[in-house]
Amino acid sequence: QVQLVESGGGLVQPGGSLRLSCAASGIRFRIYVMGWYRQGPGKQRELVAAFTSGGSTNYADSVKGRFTISRDNAKNTVYLQMNSLKPEDTAVYYCNAQWQLLDYWGQGTQVTVSS
Repeated sequence: QVQLVESGGGLVQPGGSLRLSCAASGIRFRIYVMGWYRQGPGKQRELVAAFTSGGSTNYADSVKGRFTISRDNAKNTVYLQMNSLKPEDTAVYYCNAQWQLLDYWGQGTQVTVSS
């Protein structure tokens, strides 16, 4: 079956960095559009960063210049490098895989930015 397993979340001080990983199984990873979303306390889930079907990248305005999405098709893994973290980045971060009408989500990993 399809599994998206996120890792790398945790507690970090403002200004710090984290790298999230999402390991996918059960899908033809290289054909899927992969992305990261987040849901903060009392907020709706929002796009953080994603690859387009053409292979380019989209970022939320709030993370541009601080976060970088990347993927390793050989490892079936997508990453989110997060630098200069702010308290408002605190959220559960979810990995997403989309292809045509198929849409899969991971279980999420908590990122808390606090001093």
